[in-house]
Amino acid sequence: METRKVQVTGGSTYTVSLPKEWATTNGISGGSVVEFHPEEGSLLLTPRNEEERTEGTLDITGLTDDQLTRAVMMMYVSGFDVITLETPRITADQRRTIRRAAQGLVGLEVIGETSEHVQLRDLLDSSELSIHNAVTRMRLVATTMLSDAVDALVEDDADLATDVTQRDDDVNRLYYMVSRVFRSVLRDPSAAAEIGFDRETTFDYHSCARQLERVADHASKIAANAQTLDAPPEDVASELQQLHEAADTVIEQAMDAMLADDSEEATRIATEAHEAVTAVDDHVREADTLLLDLEPQQAQLLGLVVDSLSRAGDYGGNIAESALQKAAPKP
Repeated sequence: METRKVQVTGGSTYTVSLPKEWATTNGISGGSVVEFHPEEGSLLLTPRNEEERTEGTLDITGLTDDQLTRAVMMMYVSGFDVITLETPRITADQRRTIRRAAQGLVGLEVIGETSEHVQLRDLLDSSELSIHNAVTRMRLVATTMLSDAVDALVEDDADLATDVTQRDDDVNRLYYMVSRVFRSVLRDPSAAAEIGFDRETTFDYHSCARQLERVADHASKIAANAQTLDAPPEDVASELQQLHEAADTVIEQAMDAMLADDSEEATRIATEAHEAVTAVDDHVREADTLLLDLEPQQAQLLGLVVDSLSRAGDYGGNIAESALQKAAPKP
């Protein structure tokens, strides 16, 4: 860490010198323009970025299916506005995979293709992206998926189960968008001003989004099991519904705490959510006891359902923990 002494010039102007090594590394010289970003008790300084769009190129030679999909998502989440995927010859399968991957990401579109490359571009302005709205939407979709997945299992509704698994893509799209915004704010302080949240708040939203994405994943797992299982016995079905209600209570209370503007109110609700995790654990033990009387294969699959609901409650507890940290007094 280097320190500098603040000088006063002209009676009212405060000046401070920049470390030469930092300036040289970042291309700062006489006449260069830098940006200052106030953030509570701190003042962040960054070189002005004259480029409107951040471009990135990736060699996709040999990448197919899931590997290629992950590569596109990685470039998107990393914050590149223009993504060029190149290889000596792009196959038809690679083109289809790239298009499917782009369709699963908010704002990303294919804007150019040749035999050697495919170029994608993020068509949304950062100021148009609301991580608050994205997380609020994730909450609604994830909790609804969890409820519908349990209903599909209890009511032996294969169509509803299929619908639940399809909705998981919507949650993933929103999660990748939040991740992109989060990484942009970490990399460029000016991005925080564009979206209207400081870096700490953006981190809280990203942590929350991650937990909701996991809730949606477990809702999909329950729905997948519902497609292969017959309706469980009435006592087991009732206990699973009660377990779901307990887990849902934790998630909803934790989200209310996370989005509350009043710190005292947020702390109170988050504490209640933490305490509600105990009810989830109680129902898990009761459900596990009931499964002992079932045929082994059915018991095993229903055990996975119980585990998914238990984990959903735990993820709600994680959100409550983040809410408590967000509401805590700042040093």
